[in-house]
Amino acid sequence: MKIGFIGDIVGKPGRNIIAQNLQRLRNEHSLDLVIANYENASHGFGLTLRNCQELFATGIDLMTGGNHSFDKKEIYPLFENYPLIRPVNYPAKAPGEGMKIVTVGSADVAVINLMGHYTMPLADNPFTMIERIIDDLEARGIRHIIIDMHAEASSEKRALLYMLKERVSAIFGTHTHVGTDDLQVVDGCAYVTDVGLTGCRDNVIGMGADVPIARFTTGIGGHFDIPDDCRSILQMIVSEIDDTGRAINACKIKLYDDDSEGVTEARIESATGSE
Repeated sequence: MKIGFIGDIVGKPGRNIIAQNLQRLRNEHSLDLVIANYENASHGFGLTLRNCQELFATGIDLMTGGNHSFDKKEIYPLFENYPLIRPVNYPAKAPGEGMKIVTVGSADVAVINLMGHYTMPLADNPFTMIERIIDDLEARGIRHIIIDMHAEASSEKRALLYMLKERVSAIFGTHTHVGTDDLQVVDGCAYVTDVGLTGCRDNVIGMGADVPIARFTTGIGGHFDIPDDCRSILQMIVSEIDDTGRAINACKIKLYDDDSEGVTEARIESATGSE
């Protein structure tokens, strides 16, 4: 099977470039499942009903969240009516679920949303919790496991890779909005520290530059806003996963608003070195 994963969708520019291109990308890359991160989709913070419906209409199958999952309170009932998840290690009383199992062909695929500790809201330990979850999935015979690791610290994401690389199909990092240059398949696990945002690319992490610059130069914050007019980018990881749940290969697609496109192939690593 082939799975596409889109990182943090930031506001209207991100939603627009997905609407304009995702169906074509699904067809060109024969994608069986498309996952995307919604937590910044509605003007940079959270998700509204209207934007939720808009994004699912583009061809996205399931969406993951993060520390901004609950910024728009209208998301609460959406968890029951749409294939949305939020970080699994939020306290148990938080609305929604942190994992969904979907059927792709003849395989059950577990999609898990996990949130790191550093600079993040109150949450349970992601590392001890994920081990229990993987134990349970393996006991149920589920081997196709995709994790969105929503974390600030790259060390947390790398540690998760080396904890779970022989037990999960893919770990895709989100949250920083800045794509990293380390896409690889390690012992059958597709991995990237951060997929990077889908939205404005000519500013500061998808938001207008004025407020961040003022904050850094004066110490005074302000309301982050998304420009009405900007240059945009769509960033997506495509990974092929075999019948046993092992990633065979992966690539990163960077599609720009001028219709130019770049594709970077993952480095394939094994226990004995690169291949």
